[in-house]
Amino acid sequence: MVAKSNHTTAGLDLGDKYSYLCLIDTESGEVVEEGRLRTSPEALRLRFASQERPMRIAIETGTHSPWVSRLLEECGHEVLVANARKTRLIYANRRKTDEVDAENLARLARLDPKLLYPVRHRGEESQAHMALIRSRQALIGCRTQLVNHVRGAVKSFGARLPKCPARTFHKRVAAHIPEALRRALEPVLEQIASLTERIRQYDRRLEAICKDHYPETELLRQVEGVGPITALTFVLTLEDPYRFEKSRSVGAYLGLVPARDQSGDRDPQKRIFRRRATRC
Repeated sequence: MVAKSNHTTAGLDLGDKYSYLCLIDTESGEVVEEGRLRTSPEALRLRFASQERPMRIAIETGTHSPWVSRLLEECGHEVLVANARKTRLIYANRRKTDEVDAENLARLARLDPKLLYPVRHRGEESQAHMALIRSRQALIGCRTQLVNHVRGAVKSFGARLPKCPARTFHKRVAAHIPEALRRALEPVLEQIASLTERIRQYDRRLEAICKDHYPETELLRQVEGVGPITALTFVLTLEDPYRFEKSRSVGAYLGLVPARDQSGDRDPQKRIFRRRATRC
């Protein structure tokens, strides 16, 4: 049911430079305004902070949706962040344009917000801390590629490198590099060493964040095999555990849901399978 304060429903299709806006009258469903504006805090605040009455505004998940949703909420509006993977009406439309997407978002929000499968973004601080975890993971991925490159190059010369963890790879294998490959691989080993040090810096920083901001991670780390990175990622993903009425809801929220094969009175609970979660 649309709140009485929302006399206008808006769809905002976010682009990297420009965003397209469509406003429709909540009661009649008629389009009352269309246009585009720059995707910048200044432009969005100028357009929406001066609105006399709060609106219901629908946007899609994407690169800009976290900060845009926070800004629009600060302006006093109700914000629905649509799950882009679920809104087939938008991404499967053969007449797909930014203007059409904005109007479809507005009409879906006016009709029934549940059709947008709305998601909830993290807070700004949690998003910044999650960015540290993902940056660390990106460096680990780069290091893994470089390690595999060195091993492959050495194998192509008929030699093999000793097994060792990635964090000590640059030290353990230096003496085993064939002479013909040293000029090619020594700079790569130096880069691996640099990445390893950067990863250690991230580890120390994330350990401090756990201690200073998320003391609840200490409880999770009592479980065997759970370290600071895993514990912090879990806490940041849930962010507010009190919004879950049942503990079983957490698994579904994280994308771990049991398969179903319901027929008549038969509804067995099958094994859990992995689905992509809707947290951003």
